[in-house]
Amino acid sequence: MLKLGLTGSIGMGKSTTANLFRDEGVPVYDADATVHELYRGEAVTLIEEAFPGTTLNGEVDREKLSQYVVGKPKQMKKLEQIVHPLVHAKERAFIEEHRKLGTPVVLLDIPLLFEVGGFDRVDKIIVVSASAEEQRRRVLARPGMTVEKFEAILGKQIPDEDKRKRADFIIDTNHGVDSAREQIREILASLKKS
Repeated sequence: MLKLGLTGSIGMGKSTTANLFRDEGVPVYDADATVHELYRGEAVTLIEEAFPGTTLNGEVDREKLSQYVVGKPKQMKKLEQIVHPLVHAKERAFIEEHRKLGTPVVLLDIPLLFEVGGFDRVDKIIVVSASAEEQRRRVLARPGMTVEKFEAILGKQIPDEDKRKRADFIIDTNHGVDSAREQIREILASLKKS
């Protein structure tokens, strides 16, 4: 089974691209969605113990949690030590399930693949990219996003240029969904040949 790692900086079109892989029949493991599930399940008690007052009605209140951890590296590390092992366990279960099913290709959608050192868990890396102008336009159009928040997020991510250099494949999302879909089909076709 071939494990493809999908990553890209904020606003590059990674979620849309992951959905396009699903459309092509490739099962997708979504790390962000897993975190959301954990914040309504397994991680709730652990996070409440570590960060009292951050849960409400049996789920993590992301706003309250962010007050504990944003801009506080020690607290962020503490949160990561709770969440990352749970996320990795779910990822391993997803891979094992598809290995048993004989699935030829799976996609692991890991936003911070390079930043958290996840590249050793995949066989090929696909980076989703767009121009800096397009990225900025997309991100600043999001509700509640400010220039300061956007720049803070970018500051924590490896620059797009560096990600592109380390990629096995690059999907350019500047030209819309149909173009991205065509690029995905080309990647999948080339992987079948190799």
